[in-house]
Amino acid sequence: MKRHLNCSVSSSEIWSSHLVLALGIPQLIINIISVIFNCAVIIIILSTKDLHKPIFILFCNLAFSDLLTSSSGFWIAMLFITNPESTIFGSKDILIAYAFYTVSILSTIYNLVSIGIERYLAVAGSLKLRYRVSRNQTLAAALINWALAFFLGCMPLVGWNCLHNQENLSALYSPFCVDYLIFITIPNCVVAFLLPLFTYLRIIVILRKQKFTLGACGQVNGTYKSAEVQVARTSIFIWLLALVSYAPFFAGVVFDAAHSLCPADLYPSVYVFRNCTAMLITMNSLGNPIVYTLQVKTLGNKLKFLKCPANNRIHVHAMGNF
Repeated sequence: MKRHLNCSVSSSEIWSSHLVLALGIPQLIINIISVIFNCAVIIIILSTKDLHKPIFILFCNLAFSDLLTSSSGFWIAMLFITNPESTIFGSKDILIAYAFYTVSILSTIYNLVSIGIERYLAVAGSLKLRYRVSRNQTLAAALINWALAFFLGCMPLVGWNCLHNQENLSALYSPFCVDYLIFITIPNCVVAFLLPLFTYLRIIVILRKQKFTLGACGQVNGTYKSAEVQVARTSIFIWLLALVSYAPFFAGVVFDAAHSLCPADLYPSVYVFRNCTAMLITMNSLGNPIVYTLQVKTLGNKLKFLKCPANNRIHVHAMGNF
């Protein structure tokens, strides 16, 4: 299907400078804050030998993914401010920026799933030690996540794009093709939403069974109840944050695939919605270090070290039992 071939609107008729600044400046600010938060997490984990555990390796890898998301988001926001029409009609620069943005988002999704699987194996490991994940296995998983993300995310750079071809051109994410967006979005949305949800529900079930087993033996205490509540809360935060961040983008891709409209028909409401979905994805990158690390007492105490150097002793061995 050929899209937008009958559109005669010139690029000079699309964006107003006031709207560009109103959308672009908040994007820049949110991306900068996200970069700072994720850099802090990366520095702390890499510089603290006690934090070189499988779960913290995944936290660090997630922070690297979110750092790339925020950095490429900042790049896209700068291109939007300096040349807003390129985000509608496409350009080589925006194609490269979108490709790196896609790589970072895919890596974030795969890391979220890896963290969920590691937490499940850690909980199962309290019953069967052979399920525990080693540091080498965690590093291998991180490398596989990045390899898969780069392979899928860089496809537009090696030919799967509509930069010089109007056929299947995306109206919202030009010069990406609609079929590429569908290929990337649908399976990865399933990965991002369903797998973590089922994984964390399974964790809660295991913790409840362990608590009831100990209760039957008269050995139950507040430890399992506290762990169950913490995992339940974290799983809800994970799922809601991913839902709020990626569902609007998914809706935008579906809308883009279902309608063949000219840019003038989409301005300004649909393009404003598109930019807002980008801010929500950045908010996910900002929220991940909060949900996954600041809720962990050990890393939270290490962050407080920046303010209180005298109180920098932490105990991370408890994380292996969580």
